[in-house]
Amino acid sequence: MPATIKSLQVSYTTADCAMGSVLLAWTAQGLCAALPGPDAAALLHDLQRRLPGAQLHALAADSGHERSAAVVAALNGASDPLSFALDPQGTEFQQRVWQALRDIPAGQTRSYAQLAQAIAQPGAVRAVGTACGANPIAVLIPCHRVVRSDGGLGGFHWGLNLKQQLLLREGQA
Repeated sequence: MPATIKSLQVSYTTADCAMGSVLLAWTAQGLCAALPGPDAAALLHDLQRRLPGAQLHALAADSGHERSAAVVAALNGASDPLSFALDPQGTEFQQRVWQALRDIPAGQTRSYAQLAQAIAQPGAVRAVGTACGANPIAVLIPCHRVVRSDGGLGGFHWGLNLKQQLLLREGQA
């Protein structure tokens, strides 16, 4: 995690999307989390776990509506380009993996081994899988597009059922 995590200011809200409830969190630099989950309390706990020590501020219901609507549209499958920056918080290695994930086109998949090769660390297949599991921005950083070398789904932080649904939506699975 970044050394400045304790000084990180994060605003968040919850919304509904095709995946159910989702917590959306923002730093001054951009969207730092899009976390689907069962309920607002569980989602806030997940954000606190991911950003220990960060200063978290709930957005008023009418604040940030335009940004939130754009994220929800993207989570629901809209193909419009994002009009905001992503600011996932993680290690340098995680950042490299998450950038490689963003390079996988919709409708395509890569294996964990291929992703490890893409970041020039072919021996780091397990670490790549761990970084995928730590992805804080569901769908927009498309870790669901990574599968096992044998074509099996592998893992997914938000459940294999959702992973399969996302791949089917994109025309893969």
